[in-house]
Amino acid sequence: MGNPAPHPHLPTTESAVAAVRDLADAHGLEVTVTDDIGADRTSRRTAAGAFTVLDPDGSLPHEAFVELGGTPAVTVRLFPEDDATITVDGVEFADVPRDAVPAFLRSVYGGLAHVTARFFPPGQWLVVPLPGDETYRELIFHGSLSPWMARRVR
Repeated sequence: MGNPAPHPHLPTTESAVAAVRDLADAHGLEVTVTDDIGADRTSRRTAAGAFTVLDPDGSLPHEAFVELGGTPAVTVRLFPEDDATITVDGVEFADVPRDAVPAFLRSVYGGLAHVTARFFPPGQWLVVPLPGDETYRELIFHGSLSPWMARRVR
């Protein structure tokens, strides 16, 4: 018997949006969703022909941009290719698997996300740990430490 999947599978963009909405409801956050449906509307479909709506396999690609209210400022762009870009107070985490998005947001809103710093070489990183020893880490550019991040420096 193999290891269980680290995150529940979210087969579609819509299932990921529903999971983000559930998480936002649990934390009392406002949610705004903008949907782009069709190969002519999604951002990564530059290879699609002019006025082409369907993918070659006949499916209708769906991309969503989700803005969560509250602190920190969080946006999630869900792509049809099973990944997402999550931005937390201006720090962008690209290529997060769609299945990991709810766990990522639980870590941010559950107080597990933190900032690490070192003097040499100088730098600060926003660290978002997920269950199963999975960790996302992105550099915080000089001078862009938000008040929320400043409270999470370790």
